[in-house]
Amino acid sequence: MNLDPFTPVLVGVAQILQRPEDPAQAVEPLALMEQALRQALADSGGAPLDTQLDYVGVVRGAWKYSDPGRLLAERLGVNAKSGMSPNGGNTPQAYVNAISARIAAGEISAGAIVGAETIWSRRRQRRAGVHVPTTEQVDVSPDEHFGEDVPMTNTFEHSRGVEAPIHFYPIFESAIRAARGETLDQHRDRVAELWSRFNQVAVNNPYAWSRQAMTADEIRNPSETNRMVGFPYTKAMNSNWDLDQAAALVLCSAQVAEAAGIPRDKWVFPWAGTEAHDTYAVSNRNNLHSSPAIEACGQELFSLTGLSPDTINHIDIYSCFPSAVQVSATALGISHDRQLTQTGGLTFAGGPLNNYVTHSIATMADRLRQDPGARGLVTANGGFLTKHALGIYSTEPSPTPFSVSNVQNEVDQVPSTPLDEAYAGAVEIEAYTVMHNREGPEAGFCAVRTPDGARSWGKVNDPTTLGTMIVEEAIGQGAQLAADGALTL
Repeated sequence: MNLDPFTPVLVGVAQILQRPEDPAQAVEPLALMEQALRQALADSGGAPLDTQLDYVGVVRGAWKYSDPGRLLAERLGVNAKSGMSPNGGNTPQAYVNAISARIAAGEISAGAIVGAETIWSRRRQRRAGVHVPTTEQVDVSPDEHFGEDVPMTNTFEHSRGVEAPIHFYPIFESAIRAARGETLDQHRDRVAELWSRFNQVAVNNPYAWSRQAMTADEIRNPSETNRMVGFPYTKAMNSNWDLDQAAALVLCSAQVAEAAGIPRDKWVFPWAGTEAHDTYAVSNRNNLHSSPAIEACGQELFSLTGLSPDTINHIDIYSCFPSAVQVSATALGISHDRQLTQTGGLTFAGGPLNNYVTHSIATMADRLRQDPGARGLVTANGGFLTKHALGIYSTEPSPTPFSVSNVQNEVDQVPSTPLDEAYAGAVEIEAYTVMHNREGPEAGFCAVRTPDGARSWGKVNDPTTLGTMIVEEAIGQGAQLAADGALTL
């Protein structure tokens, strides 16, 4: 097969975790990024690609560097432009899409994507009163701000207390339960079984942060080490970012890979990518159990590649919470019974803020190298099931040139739901979660519908009602919404 010399190819991947007994021995995020990037460059197995790097893109993290890509280029001694992404778990796949497109257009020869977090060690250093110096950087801007930060919530949602992933994702979960017509127990059993399969993958993943085996019952049921967080999610169903991890990817053109002598069994081809976002404010979503954006992205991706869900061999669906996996799989037409993770997911393998998908792509690349000719699908999600990027990979080149498609125009045709901030009166509960502290139920956050179909948000504080909401279905029940958001069932 004649291969276009500008065909993008992923040639190097690396993953790192650090967890020293003495947290003072942990290195800073920049040092982890450098280690990961050097290992990814070496992973290609060919002549050094350092001098070929035109671009170093960094996935934004919980650190203070203003332009870490520039620092990394300086440490590697290369004249590469620097970039930094906005917040969002979708950004690593979106970065692969963009760099691949630039390689295909002949704009760059090779590019790297890297990210790291050291939240685990920094927390323990503070507790121990240990100061570990970090690299200081003057307030400089990267050569490129890749993408843009957009608001994921609105002021009304904040005023009603619904503002964090631990609030929204279990609310989505309850909406899935209602849409499937399941009882609370049926639903909790099914989701725990799904998550136990993720755990099994993490147990066998050498780069997973938590490799402790857990049964479905241990995941489902609260215990001293697995408390309930936002019903029906225990701690073992929440994304875990208390970790130190780094990952890096190196892409280049086929002609650069050939000239560097990179063995063909190291080559992994991005076939195509798609992107879109759902309504930014959850309040305005058409419903709380589906994603029109993921559905449109999936349809376009399969159309671009000539593939279908049944012809995808390996899958990694973004897995911050079980609801994200279920919504994505349903939107893509993929059975929930399939193996939907390559890493073990953000609970067990780890959720390093925005950088999880750099790990999942690295893991997928290794998986495909072990299974030549197979196809792999990676999905990425940012916000509250908000921003999405998808990609398909294989060790075999795509029958068509690499392309990226944004399907936002199609998504925007889906009707939105009006938010009524002033409404008080009779409502019907659409979806909910009961937040817990260490002592038990603390507050119930509810999405409600007004008689004319608008959406609002209410909060349940009554302890007796909260206790009932975790053993009896509240969706579909009538309630009274007060002007201040207090909800009475």
